[in-house]
Amino acid sequence: MFTGIVEAVGKVQAIAVNGQGARVTIACQGLDMADVKLGDSIATNGVCLTVVDYSQNSFSADVSTETLKRTGFAYYQIGQPVNLEKAMLPTTRFGGHIVSGHVDAVVEITRIERQGNSWDFHLTMPTEVAPYLAEKGSVTIDGTSLTVNSVADSSFRLTIVPHTTEQTIISQYQVGTKVNLEVDVIARYLERLLLARTGGAEQSTASSGVTESLLQKAGFIK
Repeated sequence: MFTGIVEAVGKVQAIAVNGQGARVTIACQGLDMADVKLGDSIATNGVCLTVVDYSQNSFSADVSTETLKRTGFAYYQIGQPVNLEKAMLPTTRFGGHIVSGHVDAVVEITRIERQGNSWDFHLTMPTEVAPYLAEKGSVTIDGTSLTVNSVADSSFRLTIVPHTTEQTIISQYQVGTKVNLEVDVIARYLERLLLARTGGAEQSTASSGVTESLLQKAGFIK
């Protein structure tokens, strides 16, 4: 598990494609590798990767075909900057939100606007992701824990403060940039709970299955 607080920015150093997917090597000079061991997890642009080899300044991990299909690794090139975070410890300060490192969708930035000393980023989202995003809720973009400022039918808006821009790869985003998105895991568990409490009998056109009548049956709204 991770918190979405980026510890360092690294770069893709090598990509070796094989029959099972690919082995990637990430240069990570800014990441403290002193306590890293084989088998440890490091979130790389929000994707949980298992360390299979490492040095003081880099680590390697295997990326499955499934991961290549469902994340930004499908189009990453040598030199691609990536956000890095080691798995959280029980003693870690929990500054973000619960992040699993399992990407739900790749979404695209459609508009960037300056707002005072911050930036507004507008992003598209597929219909199957929309029910899990809520205004002032949490979302993970390329491994960074962010707050959703507004939600529309097929898009949402983020406001990024200068510190976050400076400490992550967000400063390199442009209109058209594709990023990894992970919804708040609590939203997924809530959906599962609601469906279980109603026996899963209700059918919905919404891909998540969460409807107003379902919430009423579960006693969450009147």
